[in-house]
Amino acid sequence: MLKLFRLLKPYRWLIAFVMALILLQSLSELYLPTLMADIVNIGIVERQGDTDYILKIGGFMLLVTLGGTVVSILASLYSSRIAAGFGRIVRAKIFNQVENYSLQEFDKVGTASLITRTTNDINQVQQVLVMMLRMMVMAPMMCIGGIIMAVSKDAKLSLVLVVAIPVLVLTIVAIAGKGIPLFKVIQKKLDKLNLVLRENLTGIRVIRSFNRMEHEKKRFVEANGDLTDTSIRVNQIMAALWPLMMLIMNFSSIAIIWFGGQRIGSGHMAVGDLMAFLQYAMQIMFSMLMLSMMFVMVPRASASAVRINEVLDLPPTLVDAPNARSGIATSGEVEFEDVTFSYPGAEQPALSGITFKARPGEVTAIIGGTGSGKSTLLNLIPRFYDAASGSVRIDGVDVRQRKQAELRAQIGLVPQRAVLFTGTIADNIRFGKEDATEEEIRHAADVAQATEFISGMAEGFESAIAQGGTNVSGGQKQRLSIARALVRRPDIYLFDDSFSALDFKTDAKLRAALKGETESSTVIIVAQRVSTVMDADQIIVLDEGRIVDVGTHQELLRASGVYREIVSSQLSEEEIA
Repeated sequence: MLKLFRLLKPYRWLIAFVMALILLQSLSELYLPTLMADIVNIGIVERQGDTDYILKIGGFMLLVTLGGTVVSILASLYSSRIAAGFGRIVRAKIFNQVENYSLQEFDKVGTASLITRTTNDINQVQQVLVMMLRMMVMAPMMCIGGIIMAVSKDAKLSLVLVVAIPVLVLTIVAIAGKGIPLFKVIQKKLDKLNLVLRENLTGIRVIRSFNRMEHEKKRFVEANGDLTDTSIRVNQIMAALWPLMMLIMNFSSIAIIWFGGQRIGSGHMAVGDLMAFLQYAMQIMFSMLMLSMMFVMVPRASASAVRINEVLDLPPTLVDAPNARSGIATSGEVEFEDVTFSYPGAEQPALSGITFKARPGEVTAIIGGTGSGKSTLLNLIPRFYDAASGSVRIDGVDVRQRKQAELRAQIGLVPQRAVLFTGTIADNIRFGKEDATEEEIRHAADVAQATEFISGMAEGFESAIAQGGTNVSGGQKQRLSIARALVRRPDIYLFDDSFSALDFKTDAKLRAALKGETESSTVIIVAQRVSTVMDADQIIVLDEGRIVDVGTHQELLRASGVYREIVSSQLSEEEIA
């Protein structure tokens, strides 16, 4: 957690100011029992009820109390500002770090866990920071100051504290030692609960269509119950702290009054000093109580801080090379040379010995069975993953030697799963090109065969898209995703099974419109449908991560058994002929 607190550097002067305020608050609280002792010893006992003196000291006590209250309010205000600012800085750093992650880091950490770390974990640390700014400084001041003032009132009576304080400390340590490990477990179980909840919310259509509501409820109840049981167990352990501390404090009070009464009887102590000593003892005990509250909060925050640091310390595996080239003249030629790629932990490579070339002005189609590596191959071009061996080159330059921002600016990707963002239809198309004009947006929509359904919506291009695009159909999502890529006018178009939700008529119209739009660009299409790829300039047939055949539709019908099998499973003999 200390490592994370280095991010507090912009607030160092404000923290120093809060420390000064807390020092003043502590001094005011430590001074009050002495003033009360003066009222009793001098105003009541020595001067036999001197009202003027009592009112004078009483008024001074009131001023000290008001001053301490103002200082306390200011300390609370500024410590809250510091904690809120710290939370903003950490969230921004995590977001920026995650933005630079490759898909490999997302696979490693998990989306649900990243959400928990960015929200719940940061909130835990933020709450503890407020307490630390107040209690971690105030408690030692009150404890040390209280001991000094108590000893100044009566050194012998302070022996009661010599016994009580170690007992109190041992109690806190014993209980915290049992509770601390469980706080780390709680955060992991919270991750699990978030994972189940997120899957349930994002997959609600599938869950309902297969009548798996009861199964999902059971999963949620198990994860929720597991988290609840652990939380209850921790709270039961930590709940024992308060009554035990109150018991120790009450026994200490009894001992102070008992032995203090004897000291008064022997003339070694005044009544006011005993009253002040008792208050100082309570201040010492309550400072220990404040520290014990920190023991409740800090372990959980420490576990959260470790999880936050894991994200901040996890370097992106895909970064720009020190000698990365930029400003390269581009045409969009894509070349794979003996490329092999394996996912982390996989027993077999997802791709092996991939070699082909996709040229500008040509359409290269990739077809193959499920799990043959089609999407994986496409992900290597914008460098979402790096090849384990071999080379992926664009215009003769290895993608690993290019700046990622420039590389991806050259590519228009339409992913397999169409993703839309909250905002208007125009906003979603403009996502591909920030400064796109209204004319460019409409033209991209025309080519993507999206204008018809957009015109049918109440506000046209200004119609709102719900979160995740839930208010449009699958085919409409795909067409908007295609329009988003088209408005960019890139050198390379990557279509990852982007026509699967379209009917055959719309598919054919869209491909015909694309020909004129992409005639000078390199087009690579991953598809399951033979009708989508049969007009391509070259078709690459993948099987178990390897290229088994390359050629045109007619060439592959004659020479490729794998391709012929795919074709025959989709087209009739008349259509093949």
